Amino acid sequence: MHLPVYAHPTLTVLVDDSDSFLRSLSFQLDPMLANKTFHDTTEALHWLRSSAPDSGVPLHVNFDMHNLPADQCNVALDLERIYRIAEQRQRFATPSVLVVDYSMPQMNGLEFCAAVAHLPCKKILFTGAADEKIAVSAFNRGLIDRYIKKSDDHALDILEMEVAALQDSYFDHRSDTLREMVALHDYRFLTDPALTEVVRELKRTLGFVEHYIFPNPTGILFLDQHGKATLMVIETEQSMYAQYEIARDSDAPRSLLHALLERRVLTFFSDPFGDGMYSSGMAENWHRYCAAPRVCQGKETYYWALFDLPSHYFDQRPHTYAQFVQELQPEAVAA
Repeated sequence: MHLPVYAHPTLTVLVDDSDSFLRSLSFQLDPMLANKTFHDTTEALHWLRSSAPDSGVPLHVNFDMHNLPADQCNVALDLERIYRIAEQRQRFATPSVLVVDYSMPQMNGLEFCAAVAHLPCKKILFTGAADEKIAVSAFNRGLIDRYIKKSDDHALDILEMEVAALQDSYFDHRSDTLREMVALHDYRFLTDPALTEVVRELKRTLGFVEHYIFPNPTGILFLDQHGKATLMVIETEQSMYAQYEIARDSDAPRSLLHALLERRVLTFFSDPFGDGMYSSGMAENWHRYCAAPRVCQGKETYYWALFDLPSHYFDQRPHTYAQFVQELQPEAVAA
């Protein structure tokens, strides 16, 4: 079980030639599951092709794996660009999952899926009972990722469950190359099932809808639907000792040094003009930058704590998912 380097809510695209069915389906779906509908396949294809994710995020990095071991490859990455995806207003408009009817007059659902096979979005074929054998064959050929029968008594519940699972899979696949690289160093927790489960539980219980790996200090930035930013600082035994050494070399108070050595505090020195590390100007108020760590025992021991992220870490305030969903409502009514 791996953790994507980032994930945020996306659009589920519904394609069906019946406008009334689309209206009903869109209305019945969870209001927090943003969706866009098309009853014209030509229009849907045009929109999907023009809305494909760009390559501006360093998720696909070229490095020479033929002549050197991966841990010896020298690759420069600007990891700050990952959490700054949250500043992109249109990130939620990314189409990650398609739900496509099979029987349509312009082209059937499988022809439609074949036409967008080059796009990274996941595909669900929404079929009638008579189409099930066709759907099974398409699934086995890898043309679709799931199929759901419209006649199923719990079709809507199944659809919502599969959409959520495929959205996770979408970001998991988008993360493969970069995760492989950063996991060799400070982000080993991305491939540790124990820490992954902690992150997923935090998202479930605290209402976080976005997460991004964070560069300094190492950790994960969460945002809830209203844009409140929370940083999960994650340290190992080795990085905790490195924090101690930096504080010691900066003549930090003895009380702070003891607390760091004894693993009683986790620090996030978040002053606007600092680099996330201790500096002498923090000596009198070092307590305000600390939290009691919690321990996760996985492949190694992790220490973690949650901190509010000050606004100066963003150049502009992130557009929130709640705002995006609200903006979609007029479109849904007018469709």
